[in-house]
Amino acid sequence: MIKIITVITLLSTVLFGCSSAPEQPAEVKAEVPAENETVKNYAPNPQVPDDRQLWKEGKTHIDEKGEITLKKAKTVDGNYKIGPIEMKITDAKVMHLKPDYSLVDYFHTLTHDEEFDFVKVFVEIKNTSDQKVNFAPAAFLETSEGEQITWEKDMYLDGLNEEIGPNETKAGNVGFIIEKSELNSIEITTSDVFSGENKIEDAEKIKIEF
Repeated sequence: MIKIITVITLLSTVLFGCSSAPEQPAEVKAEVPAENETVKNYAPNPQVPDDRQLWKEGKTHIDEKGEITLKKAKTVDGNYKIGPIEMKITDAKVMHLKPDYSLVDYFHTLTHDEEFDFVKVFVEIKNTSDQKVNFAPAAFLETSEGEQITWEKDMYLDGLNEEIGPNETKAGNVGFIIEKSELNSIEITTSDVFSGENKIEDAEKIKIEF
């Protein structure tokens, strides 16, 4: 019905030359972040189900990659400046994943459990300089339960830990399997920023509370 009303309003604007259309009511939940173009254009990960529509705790999404259930979600909208790197975190989630049988071997490099909990953040990074730099948005992660995980255990492999070119922007997820999902917060430590062999900026710690 809302779509029909919107179409009629747009037609009325064109036919009668109205300077502005009546404001339409929006049913947008406050906890769902508005997506920028980079997030909208993000290609779904080949190993992990797409969670972008999961915002209510307990809800499940099933596709050809498996079954994913949301346990906790936090919109962040945090912006950080780390030397030439502009970094934005849009959200953080704790989820439970039952991978499809075809992907079990992939996850066996990280865990021998058939299903597991994990924490992930969606990150956008931009290199504002005119030179290539090396940077990892989550070189180290620690949960409020004391679990400590390094970047080598990232399960998404969205290419965020690779070299980033001049004025290049990247967006994607970093995620880590955890043993204790009843956590209250996570603390992410980025890597230092390097240009070749030279360190040009120290790492930064970012705490996210659920």
